[in-house]
Amino acid sequence: MLNPATIVLKNGKDHSLRRRHPWVFSGAIARVKGDAHEGDPVRVEAIDGELLGVGHFSGGGSIAVRMLDFGVNAMLPTAEYWEAKLGNAYALRQRLGLTGTADTNVFRLVHAEGDGLPGLIIDVYGDVAVVQAHSIGMYRARPEIAAALRVVFGDKLRAIYDKSAETIPGNAVPDVKNGYLFGESDGQEHVVSENGHWFAVDWETGQKTGFFIDQRDNRALLARYSPGRKVLNTFCYTGGFSVYALEAGAELVHSVDSSKKAIALTERNAELSHHADRHAAYPDDVLGFLKNHSAEYDLLVLDPPAFAKHMGARHAALMGYKRLNAAGIAHLAPGGLLFTFSCSQVVSPELFEGAVLAAAIEAGRPARILHRLTQPADHPVSLFHPEGAYLKGLVLAVE
Repeated sequence: MLNPATIVLKNGKDHSLRRRHPWVFSGAIARVKGDAHEGDPVRVEAIDGELLGVGHFSGGGSIAVRMLDFGVNAMLPTAEYWEAKLGNAYALRQRLGLTGTADTNVFRLVHAEGDGLPGLIIDVYGDVAVVQAHSIGMYRARPEIAAALRVVFGDKLRAIYDKSAETIPGNAVPDVKNGYLFGESDGQEHVVSENGHWFAVDWETGQKTGFFIDQRDNRALLARYSPGRKVLNTFCYTGGFSVYALEAGAELVHSVDSSKKAIALTERNAELSHHADRHAAYPDDVLGFLKNHSAEYDLLVLDPPAFAKHMGARHAALMGYKRLNAAGIAHLAPGGLLFTFSCSQVVSPELFEGAVLAAAIEAGRPARILHRLTQPADHPVSLFHPEGAYLKGLVLAVE
């Protein structure tokens, strides 16, 4: 782009960018010099003309610019930019021990702001990378991102799949073949390994990019407490917690999800663990299941989808977490363990803990916090963007 538009900030509205926060809100803009269209790379200047950085423009929401680079030497994204950014993200995953291992071949390569690439998610499943754009700017940059991925990974990548249709609806995808930016479907079942556990993954039609990678460390923790226990895994999706519990020696595992497709994947993954004889899956609403079943469990997982995606829904979400956790606690045997989570970004850890506290009070059960949980290291949080910390969880011992 030879002549990018320039976003000029109001006097005093440049402080957050000088602290490298990656969002420019629409209310901070004094004027726009040139033509800025949705998804365009733009320059961002202070009121005195100092270059503060460059980013992707978004004219339709409260976040007007998502920053890609900061400072007076910031350059508009080029092939070299994408290769450097993705190479840096890959190097971190190498240092984390998530690449080149037999036990784990699924990890998050790019976690949006956490890796300095707002609006972009990339997950790796063996030899396939799945790209999901959450901004028009990243959507438009998919060809450059795919080309950079091929440079960074070399012959380690068989294909690159684009999962952006569900996050950027209404945009044509003329430059991909059946959703693939590179390569194509092999028509086979896709099985990946996480900590030595096998999972069938459907990145083409499954939720998110196909698998909830962000619970890897928490699944490993649950395995430590599973031997000999009766386990209930609710909102199970593809049965990640269920498989870990089965392979760790749980006496029995029950999995519940309202999606029949999710239940089918959970049952398949239980088969891959070779312990399906100790597993039963129920396609049911979780609160309905808890209401209609009287069984007690020694370990119970509550991992619902986000209850609130904006501040206006936060109060209702907190009431939902209270109601769900009270129902879950009622099904725990004395001395049982509750793994409970929230992935609602607008619900802070303190507010979530307060909702769980209210649930325990309502249930009349003493409880102790054993662990406070969060997202794993391949879902990093930028020090300059604390909003990137979205997953929070508690492990409670309930009397």
